Amino acid sequence: MTSSQDKRQARRVELIRRLTALSPKHRMEALIDDDVDGRAVVQSIPAEDVYATIIDVGLADSVEVVRLSTPEQFRSFIDLAAWQKDRMDPIEVLHWLRAARDDDDAQFNAKLKALDIEVIEMIYKKLAIIHDLTEDPDANTEGVVMETPDNRFLIEFTLEGVDEAALRRLTFDLIANNPFELSRFLEAVRWELPTEIEEAAYHFRQSRLQDLGFPPMDEAAKVFAWVDPASVKTLKAKPGLATSIAHVDLVAAAFRGLDAIERQNLESEVRYLVNCILVAEGAEPGDPDAVRKYSEQARDYLDLGLEHITAGDAEQASEVVRETTLREIFQIGFSLTLRLKRAAEKMVAESGSKFGETLLALDEEAAAIAALTRRRPLKALKVPGAEPVPFRSKRELAESQAMLERARQQRIVIQALLGSSPVETVARFGVSFAQLTPQRLLSATVARAEVDDVLDVAPFPAERLQEFAARIFDVEPALKLRESAGKRAAELLKSRIAATPADVDSMVSRVLTAFTNDVGSTWAKDHRIDAKKVLTLPVTGEIPV
Repeated sequence: MTSSQDKRQARRVELIRRLTALSPKHRMEALIDDDVDGRAVVQSIPAEDVYATIIDVGLADSVEVVRLSTPEQFRSFIDLAAWQKDRMDPIEVLHWLRAARDDDDAQFNAKLKALDIEVIEMIYKKLAIIHDLTEDPDANTEGVVMETPDNRFLIEFTLEGVDEAALRRLTFDLIANNPFELSRFLEAVRWELPTEIEEAAYHFRQSRLQDLGFPPMDEAAKVFAWVDPASVKTLKAKPGLATSIAHVDLVAAAFRGLDAIERQNLESEVRYLVNCILVAEGAEPGDPDAVRKYSEQARDYLDLGLEHITAGDAEQASEVVRETTLREIFQIGFSLTLRLKRAAEKMVAESGSKFGETLLALDEEAAAIAALTRRRPLKALKVPGAEPVPFRSKRELAESQAMLERARQQRIVIQALLGSSPVETVARFGVSFAQLTPQRLLSATVARAEVDDVLDVAPFPAERLQEFAARIFDVEPALKLRESAGKRAAELLKSRIAATPADVDSMVSRVLTAFTNDVGSTWAKDHRIDAKKVLTLPVTGEIPV
């Protein structure tokens, strides 16, 4: 490569880097700025990056960029936007054709001709009815119709509004490009099977997606292959390097230490890695939500892998990405979570870990283990109803390891409460154990211990809720649990269990805190509790009015 070529490539890389750093709206404005050659800029950017900008901004506000794109880029837009699995959406193709149309007929026709003929056939197969006038001169039609120049076919459009107008305009384009070919095209549309047309179009599309960097499934799945973290050469932590509680963005640190060309190469690696994840997870390459989700996942596991290799030293991150592919770094990060998943699965498989299908653990630990034992292990959030997320640091892995130990301790307590006849114990509550949950079982036991000074595993009487609340709550100057709350219950639990787990006090505190969150504000207001609104404590009977 000559010196002038090097400079041009460096300028191009720098331009793309600046554009990437902008928000989607400002990136779009920069692409069509009068001070730059927008066509040259758009056409110098990978099609999938241009597509991402269009999707972020919205197709309706991106028509100028669509019109500036090359025919090959436009074909990629259709490949990304118009398919769900192996089914094509012809309406979506029409929308993109509308966006591509401008005063330059040559530019539009070049884009139209770049599309597979099967894509155009599917539009007419799904959105129009073709009547052969030689067979049925008096064809009965209901919608808008158009007759071919040779008077052989009548095209009946089954659409309305702007979509119908777009299809009619497309038909005029086909006539203008080659009126003599139109009848042969419509004859093929009439007789070819839609499944065969769509299958052929899908095959061509899949081949092009591989050229864009979306690998076949067997290759893509390798990014999730196990790599023993212990076998990876790691750096030693620098003396005095403090362990920060805050998350350190090691991926950003790696990019900062690279020059422009190295950054471009690394961005290409990132793109390919995300593409592999999309394919491996069965997501659509053109689905912006999926791209966003798996881009974030890739970054999280890269951070985790880099932390393992660099011992958390951000200054070493750039050197690591120079010597190690991002795929390997991702595999290391993911394998760290796989190791934790295996530990969780081993614990769940241990004898006595479940009653029926319900894990003997409190709610938080049960949710965390469920997230860990997914096909792709994830970290459960403590926010109710929140979706689990990928692990981002070794500190989070250590916290989950500690969570597994807590779950083992909780199992001992719940087993003791279920006793030698778990079926009879659960039957006292009148619901299945899955509906009851170990945490609510413990909650009822703790409540009874606090008011009756005995360990009795049964629903708590609704008429005694006020008494229970009075024993555990202080309301002056503000609502809080008494210092004595739960101490008697913890003592009784410890007396029941031969090998007392260290987590008993914490377990009692947690069920009391859950009860406080459930009814505390109501109690503080008027010292009354509606039994029907008590969720964390199984109760029986009604409070007398």
